[in-house]
Amino acid sequence: MSATPHCREGHIIRYTYEDVLHPVLIRVLARRQLKGCHTLSMVIVNTTSQISTFVLICFPSIQSWQHWLSIPLALLLLLAVGANISILAVIQREQALHEPMYYFLAFLALLDLVLCMSSNPKILGILCFNMKNISLSGCLFQMYIMNSFVGMESATFLLMAYDRYTAICNPLRYPSVITSRFVAKALVFILLRNALLFLPLPILAAGLRYCSRTVIENCICSNLAITSLACDSITVNKVYQLVVGFGLLGSDFSIICLSYFRILWVVLHLQAKGAGAKAFSTCTPHLILISFFYTVMLVWIFTNKMEKEIAPDVPILLNVLHLLVPPALNPIIYGMRTKEIKQSVIKVLSKGKWAPKEK
Repeated sequence: MSATPHCREGHIIRYTYEDVLHPVLIRVLARRQLKGCHTLSMVIVNTTSQISTFVLICFPSIQSWQHWLSIPLALLLLLAVGANISILAVIQREQALHEPMYYFLAFLALLDLVLCMSSNPKILGILCFNMKNISLSGCLFQMYIMNSFVGMESATFLLMAYDRYTAICNPLRYPSVITSRFVAKALVFILLRNALLFLPLPILAAGLRYCSRTVIENCICSNLAITSLACDSITVNKVYQLVVGFGLLGSDFSIICLSYFRILWVVLHLQAKGAGAKAFSTCTPHLILISFFYTVMLVWIFTNKMEKEIAPDVPILLNVLHLLVPPALNPIIYGMRTKEIKQSVIKVLSKGKWAPKEK
């Protein structure tokens, strides 16, 4: 709010709704310090009704040509959907892939499908057809899906690291530890953990009053992008996201690092010639996915913290890519680096059909 204006006889002062809410102005008006003003007129915007529709401005600095970005984003979306559906079809069809490691990969493919479809169709609608309006409920639902499913992906990487840790560090116990029952319980735990812990984010955001600003300078309804438009304090929202987001993702990443330090230690002490390299090669696809997932996330976090030093469109683009590029690359990397999946894909393609095998 600008400084309190000096008044003169007959001067009409106009305030916006945000000015009226400012505590300094409230105290000034309460003490009647605006002397000499015979007429005081306040323009208050949306004082009685809650805003229910927002406008998503994808890339504020490149509005004139941002529609050209829809071409690579659409191609990445098609690649992500096609590759993940192919992985799911191959794992479902090939009996040799009905093992815990591939169940985790199939679950990751499902998460990637939901994650890339939760926001990218809307982004393409904004870029291609100027469909910028989004309801408050739609925005909150998109925010919840993105937060909870990113958390589920992180937890899935943790389970895949535990699978590799058990296979390499405790190979004799692997069949009795990593069972189908364990996989089912672990996946249910992932769903419940993230669905419940991220649920307060949209609930807290829905409880705020949105009374003046309607423009979200982002392609995606992130938590801070929405709540920063509220007229109420968002301290609780920020603290909860910080605690839950960094608590879950940070703990997952820490345990993954510890698992791979232990794997590396065991591999380096294997006596058989070539056994270490062969054992560690089974971890390569997983390590690539983990590195890319957390690297892009960390870069996005740091660019948001340095928003004054960089162009505002950079963190927006990184946010979009973080929800699109990993889903597109995950099945490709696993398909190229995992011999069993590669052989199954070649086998299916050589037959020219996706029908289940005849018994």
